[in-house]
Amino acid sequence: MKEPPELSVVVPVFNEEQVLPETAPKIVEFCLSHNWQLVFVDDGSSDQSGAFLDGLGRDPEIRVLHHKVNRGYGRAIKTGIRNADAPFLATIDSDGQHEVSDLEKIFEFAVSKDADLVVGNRGTKGNEGPYRALGKRIIRGFTRLLMPLPIEDLNSGFKIYRTNLAKRYQLVCPDTMSFSDVITLVFIHKGCLVLEHPIQVKPRKAGRSTINTYTAVQTILEILNIVLLFDPLRIFLPLSLLLVLAGLLWGTIIYMLMHRGLSVAAMLSIVTGLIFFILGLLANQISSMRMERLEE
Repeated sequence: MKEPPELSVVVPVFNEEQVLPETAPKIVEFCLSHNWQLVFVDDGSSDQSGAFLDGLGRDPEIRVLHHKVNRGYGRAIKTGIRNADAPFLATIDSDGQHEVSDLEKIFEFAVSKDADLVVGNRGTKGNEGPYRALGKRIIRGFTRLLMPLPIEDLNSGFKIYRTNLAKRYQLVCPDTMSFSDVITLVFIHKGCLVLEHPIQVKPRKAGRSTINTYTAVQTILEILNIVLLFDPLRIFLPLSLLLVLAGLLWGTIIYMLMHRGLSVAAMLSIVTGLIFFILGLLANQISSMRMERLEE
């Protein structure tokens, strides 16, 4: 009797008919040779990507799922996660930039380190331009201001997760391209062991990336949302202290220089700071209740 697979490989696909004839058979062959489950998710492609995937074969370990309309990269990953059956699951891109053979060494690394999440670090070998590289540095810098960040390649799409944790934490992640960043932050916030391992990256042979400036802005907003969800005091408390101290300092200066009482501006700053503190406490209570529900 065939043993159950140890790894499920999730591959989101959107309008990749130009590269799928080259990339998909390699992924299929590699996964089947290792007795891994393979889940393709066609995210409402408007070209022939879905039809090509349906013709890959009928092996029970190959599953092809379709969204009727384009629902976003994150939603495609979520669909794959919900249909993963193995103890670990991997996500890789379908555009040919990821080397499928890296799956084996990253999986072995995850198992040997008993990791909850391993992120494939692309290093500086990708084909990104200076504008995109700057955007990634800004996102990493902004994230580090809000929380500890033990990894470098935050938005890499090449990851290996513990399936049970991925199924749980994907519930609070967005359906957009920022899914890769946010789910990594969720694992880190929850105290999971998150590691990195170098991977190979090849230039895209056809098609074009859907990542743009709007995606970067959206990612920053989602990161801010996740920090507010898990640790709202990290944002509210510094703002509160800053406003209260600014009000006290301004009031002191006015009093010392002009021998007047507390000014309206200073009072407003102090009161606003206290309001932010109270809002932070309330948000922290709501966050605790939501996290208890998430764990359940």
